[in-house]
Amino acid sequence: MTDTESFLKTARQVITDEARALDVLANGLDEHFAEAVQLILQATGRIIVSGIGKSGHIGHKIAATLASTGTPAYFVHPAEASHGDLGMVSKGDVVLAISNSGEAPELVNLLAFTRRFGIPLIGLSSKPESTLMKQADVHLLIPSMGEACGFGMVPSISTTLTLAMGDALAIALMKYRDFKPEDFRAYHPGGKLGAQLSTVRDLMHKELPLVTAGTPMSEALLVMSQKSFGVVGVTDEAGRLMGIVTDGDLRRNMKGLLDKSTEEVMTKNPLTIAPNAMAEEAVSIMNDRKITSLFVVDPATGGAAEGLLHIHDCLRVGLG
Repeated sequence: MTDTESFLKTARQVITDEARALDVLANGLDEHFAEAVQLILQATGRIIVSGIGKSGHIGHKIAATLASTGTPAYFVHPAEASHGDLGMVSKGDVVLAISNSGEAPELVNLLAFTRRFGIPLIGLSSKPESTLMKQADVHLLIPSMGEACGFGMVPSISTTLTLAMGDALAIALMKYRDFKPEDFRAYHPGGKLGAQLSTVRDLMHKELPLVTAGTPMSEALLVMSQKSFGVVGVTDEAGRLMGIVTDGDLRRNMKGLLDKSTEEVMTKNPLTIAPNAMAEEAVSIMNDRKITSLFVVDPATGGAAEGLLHIHDCLRVGLG
């Protein structure tokens, strides 16, 4: 067997072992999981996640996922908790303590603090008879299936299961609270994710190239040139968008163009998009129709144009 074949065999075995363990975890979930969700929903404070070593690293991720999906949470290092950070835990909070063995000595003071002040404690471990699980009010048990290394020393299967349990908690809470994409964006305003969650209103221009019906094309061309969007909107007397004049309309009406009115040249009943639509939806429409801009119209407000979204605005923030 070549080195490459050996590497791939080991990698596939690790992933297969972890996938099998995840199936066991999913099939073994019971009412204790529901109890943990209910306990967190009843909390008037925050969710305090704690763990040491690899469990601590996973705990950081669980706390971050909870916090970003509508469940206020943060991570407290158990060793730091013993040196003053216990002051970060208070009535109304719920503690989620993570330890695969359930016997991490660094957690002792935190566990004692929760018992002393009546703070609900959720234990996440693979050992039901461990100190952690005996102290906990609610038990989240992950199956004890060894580790992918084959000799039980390298946290791998256990950390994968712990992470999956944390994700399951966060998403169960998120769905119960009807956490929507716009809520998610409030916690993720930056980067690619923030761009993907942008609404049309976030990106649209409000100074619009508009003319009224009957305007001579000579005037419409000036507005079109000044605004530099390659399009001008045509409104009726009530201000409702009734058509648009695009570069394509200009090419189709070159003969005698300046002697015509906007109504003679425009494309009637143009495609528009609502201001609260996701910007990604607008990009999809523009790509499908091979157009570069959309007027933004909210039917609920009478059909007046509120903005204009150009494909370049989307590209600038990483969409497209």
